[in-house]
Amino acid sequence: MLANYLIGLREGLEAALVVSILVAYLVKTDRRHLLPRIWLGVAIAVAVALAFGFALFFGPRSLTFEAQEAIGGFLSIVAVGLVTWMIFWMARAARSLSGELRGQIDSAAEGSWWALVLVAVLAVGREGLETALFLWSATEAVTRDSDATWQPLVGAALGLATAVVLGYLLYRGAIRINLSTFFTWTGAFLILVAAGVLSYGVHDLQEAGILPGLDNLAWDVSDTIDPSTWYATLLKGVFNFSPATTVLEATVWVLYVVPVMFLFLRGARRRATPPAAATAPQQPTSVRR
Repeated sequence: MLANYLIGLREGLEAALVVSILVAYLVKTDRRHLLPRIWLGVAIAVAVALAFGFALFFGPRSLTFEAQEAIGGFLSIVAVGLVTWMIFWMARAARSLSGELRGQIDSAAEGSWWALVLVAVLAVGREGLETALFLWSATEAVTRDSDATWQPLVGAALGLATAVVLGYLLYRGAIRINLSTFFTWTGAFLILVAAGVLSYGVHDLQEAGILPGLDNLAWDVSDTIDPSTWYATLLKGVFNFSPATTVLEATVWVLYVVPVMFLFLRGARRRATPPAAATAPQQPTSVRR
């Protein structure tokens, strides 16, 4: 629940920020009559994301075991790629997001009736599809040997609900959040979660027979770490840690985490460091009268 709560919180807050910027700009520019178009676009985006998530959860059930593992593995890798791109994009675009959205609103308001609806659909729908895919991958990763799928889904729902409340409070001006700090910490956490989803996807492809090395284990600590303990459940749910991990899974995890985390933290450090102050010009020497 913890990992999926934070995923839902971060992804939901991004969508909530987008909606609050769109709504606030229309209200401040005295164009409230355009608000129904924004809400229609948000509703369409949410419906598409829910339908996509429903198809992911219930679509592959009738397929063979190998086909389910192959689909799960490929979609997990796609989810990791999308989330990684989102982490870096949001870290760079957080400061300029408001200006970009306002420019899109001005352009769409002068166009057809559906133009503004499309702006809301694209702005919110991207977050919704990414959230559905990544939550599905994370949920499948932690419920491989269990039917308790309700816990990750409840965690994600609570995270999304918290994001909606925070988005409303931000819009009303009741609270202020340092978005750069928030996206830096949650981005670093999501990199670790994404690494677990990636290793899970590799394991799925190994079980489907697409990748080799299913029996070549890097370690097997099943006798030391009981999967039924609370700390094993926590490690499995947050980081997808498996007591029996193949060499390929461990290799992929390291090859993903080390460079991605390095590039992300380096970029965050650069954005947090203020530009060096320009050297003050020297005062002219006094001239004897």
